[in-house]
Amino acid sequence: MNYWLMKSEPNEFSIENLRQNTRQTEPWDGIRNYQARNFIRDDMKTGDLAFFYHSNCDEPGIVGVMKIASKPRADHTAFDKNNKHFDSKSDPDKPRWYLVDVKYQRQFKRTITLTELRDHKRLKDFRLLQKGNRLSIMPVTKMEWEYILTLE
Repeated sequence: MNYWLMKSEPNEFSIENLRQNTRQTEPWDGIRNYQARNFIRDDMKTGDLAFFYHSNCDEPGIVGVMKIASKPRADHTAFDKNNKHFDSKSDPDKPRWYLVDVKYQRQFKRTITLTELRDHKRLKDFRLLQKGNRLSIMPVTKMEWEYILTLE
């Protein structure tokens, strides 16, 4: 099993949006960074777990857990001219961008804030905390995963 951290701006798509969906499952679309795309396309597997991270908000941090609920597939938003994630160079026969479905697992009782994560020496190598790391999807080690869960 792999572990991930996946960021979303809560005013665009929040953990509450995922929880309130009838099936509690949504496609994680709109990824337009090649390294994040590669994580989805090459490394994510059905059943992997991911932290849901609210970014670009008053209190950025980890707010819950979701499960990868599908195999990677072409991101349909890249082909939709009316979608803000449209990519004129993306071809349905040779997709440039990929997505996976994510399924709500649980929301934390509180946000584990970015500031709080920085205060833990055991997380000194955590990718999220590395200078200049702005990826919206990143791997999390098993040790980091287990440790962060103890902070809830």
